[in-house]
Amino acid sequence: MRISIPREVKNNEFRVGATAAGVHELVAAGHTVYVEKGAGLGSGIPDEEYIAAGAEIMDSADELWAAADMVLKVKEPVKEEYHRFRKDLILFAYLHLAAEPELTRALMDAGVTAIAFETVRRGRALPLLAPMSEVAGRMSVQVGANALMAPNGGSGKLLGGVPGVAPAKVVVLGAGVAGTNAAVMAMGLGADVTVMDINVDRLRELNALYGGRLKTLVSNKLSVEQEVTSADLVIGSVLIPGAKAPKLVTLDMVSKMRPGSVLVDIAIDQGGCFEGSRPTTHQDPTFQVHDAIYYCVANMPGGVSHTSTAALANVTLPYAVKLAGLGVEAALASDEGFAEGLNVRDGKLANKPVAVALGLEAELA
Repeated sequence: MRISIPREVKNNEFRVGATAAGVHELVAAGHTVYVEKGAGLGSGIPDEEYIAAGAEIMDSADELWAAADMVLKVKEPVKEEYHRFRKDLILFAYLHLAAEPELTRALMDAGVTAIAFETVRRGRALPLLAPMSEVAGRMSVQVGANALMAPNGGSGKLLGGVPGVAPAKVVVLGAGVAGTNAAVMAMGLGADVTVMDINVDRLRELNALYGGRLKTLVSNKLSVEQEVTSADLVIGSVLIPGAKAPKLVTLDMVSKMRPGSVLVDIAIDQGGCFEGSRPTTHQDPTFQVHDAIYYCVANMPGGVSHTSTAALANVTLPYAVKLAGLGVEAALASDEGFAEGLNVRDGKLANKPVAVALGLEAELA
């Protein structure tokens, strides 16, 4: 199979779809790999490393896509890439189609076979989303602490406080991979941390791991309002695989928060879990809602691309090798969880949560 790895063009996205080691694996398996010139530079991978691994470097993005049986990338294609879609193309990347109706329609109209990292399953786990959830969870505390600084419009609170001064209150909504990583980072900085979830068993696990250092609360409308309105930093990490994120924090709640409080919406790729959330970029990451600061960067892990690319490639490569070696039909048939990753095929949607989110149930394959 011919596999193309393009340079990411989303604003301030420095990750790349494969490392040199990944290219080596694919070439060793008998596949041809094309890499767009400079695609790996943002992750510290020069073209020479890809060449040494057996890749062919291509200058033209149009030629790169046209040469491919499969395009392996990181983020969902942006509008300027839509014209490269075609019927015999396999696209393997993060897609987040529940929040991307225009992209969904473009993929359907072109007949692309689109497989989304974020809906591939292994049991109840999401193995291709997990490493980026780990990165985003840890980053959320860093960026939240930065946004809390007075020069950035925040309240001027230090997360850990100092002797004689209380630490900042951090509330984490969602106790999955991202939320757990956020809570652990915030605890490490000495903050007063509460994590909320509807899954009592998960809260019990966290309580057993961290005891009195981490407060746990069952999430409901009243408890969320009480915790959010008294928080200095709120981190939203709620996920329903493939579907739009529920809006757990209302604008009314935000209006009651202390001036300079910060909300970091990790769920923004799936539409966000705060009312008022809208995607931002690393170039312009925050905006104000009432007297609070929102951080809603849609590709948070792209800001730490060296770490993120390596972590992502560790988990996506085996699936890419299987796709290339067996083809779509056999690869998906061999793994029920992998088959959950299929989002679009033959002009129809293949993922029910995405279809429901977009009101396109009638167009399910």
